[in-house]
Amino acid sequence: MLREIRPYIRSADLAICHIETPMTPRPPEGYPVFNTPTQLARAIRQTGWRVCDTASNHSLDQGQYGIDQTGLALDRAGVLHTGSFPSRAAQHRTLMVTVKGVKVAFLAYTEMTNGIPLPHPWSVNIANVNAVRRAARTARRRGAQVVIVNFHWITEYQSRPSAFQLATARALTTDPDITAIVGQHVHVVQPIRRVNGKLVVFGEGQILSNQSAACCSVQTEDGMLVFLHITVDRKRSKLVSIGYMPTWDRHPDYTVLPIGEALERHQAPARVLRASYVRTTSVVGRIPHVLGPLPGRLP
Repeated sequence: MLREIRPYIRSADLAICHIETPMTPRPPEGYPVFNTPTQLARAIRQTGWRVCDTASNHSLDQGQYGIDQTGLALDRAGVLHTGSFPSRAAQHRTLMVTVKGVKVAFLAYTEMTNGIPLPHPWSVNIANVNAVRRAARTARRRGAQVVIVNFHWITEYQSRPSAFQLATARALTTDPDITAIVGQHVHVVQPIRRVNGKLVVFGEGQILSNQSAACCSVQTEDGMLVFLHITVDRKRSKLVSIGYMPTWDRHPDYTVLPIGEALERHQAPARVLRASYVRTTSVVGRIPHVLGPLPGRLP
């Protein structure tokens, strides 16, 4: 399912993924309460992702058991993760990795949990501007030179950012401790915009999903890989530009296709791929320092 995008994931200096559903040994379950096979954790690692966010509106679908088993599956696969936690002590740690000698902190939050109460206050990071600011400040004190914040935020199926997204982005792009903000969850691609002088990725759409025009909006088949280009000078970091690559999730085998290459290789009907490409590029928009679509324009 992920083999076609693997070269691009592996080429990143630091590849970060978002996992929306819990992974446990229980039988797989679909909407509205999900459970995903633990084999996905190994596939994530083999594809090349090094760090993943596990905070989502479905984090609690299998309760604290689901959080614990998801973390265990990722641990066994060698994938670092944050956003949902097995203990208070784990929540208070900062996920930090060294990339080319630079210390990068990754913070992850969800706007909500579908009304399911948290088993413990520390089970899942809930999006709150003040909490994010404190965590970013703590990460800097602990030596982070780059701080990336990931949000799982709504409203679903809306390509335009919601009031919550805009208010949160406006508040946090003024924070000097935060280098970049990236979002998921709405199941369709959202724009990349400049807010207070900083580029913000509001929504990457879908990568691997069972949603399609058969059940939902046709836009639920669209996604993009986003590449953040960050420079670091001592402790100061700057998101200089963002590149993106439109993708399309082919059903019924659920292979994630980079659209440009898929057209050249005839891996799906050309009219379908071109339509997905147009939808994604029109939503992302054209602004300075947003580079794409990658790896090139359509033939």
